[in-house]
Amino acid sequence: QVQLVESGGGLVQAGGSLRLSCAASGRSISTSYMGWFRQAPGKEREFVGGISFTGRSRIDADSVKGRFTISRDYARNTEYLEMNSLKPEDTAVYYCAASKTPIPTTNFDYWGQGTQVTVSS
Repeated sequence: QVQLVESGGGLVQAGGSLRLSCAASGRSISTSYMGWFRQAPGKEREFVGGISFTGRSRIDADSVKGRFTISRDYARNTEYLEMNSLKPEDTAVYYCAASKTPIPTTNFDYWGQGTQVTVSS
């Protein structure tokens, strides 16, 4: 079993930056495919992007391409989401997720509780 805990959310002004962290415990996630999701009020959950066990990352959400970056630290067993040039429409609860396998997917096995990101205008 894997437990995931997000941190780093908060209130920022438009144009600002924020780094979210997802710390994993229970076992190493070094061979797991990991990802980030977000969900704004009244909207469906959106897949932001993922990162493979080899460190290859990609952003799937067109609205954040060029602004968000996913990375991971194997020694710390942690996944990160770097968010730059934040916009009010980025306001959402952000969730990290991990798969039991290294295969890229949007069907994840483990989920964090989420962290709120609010971007003011």
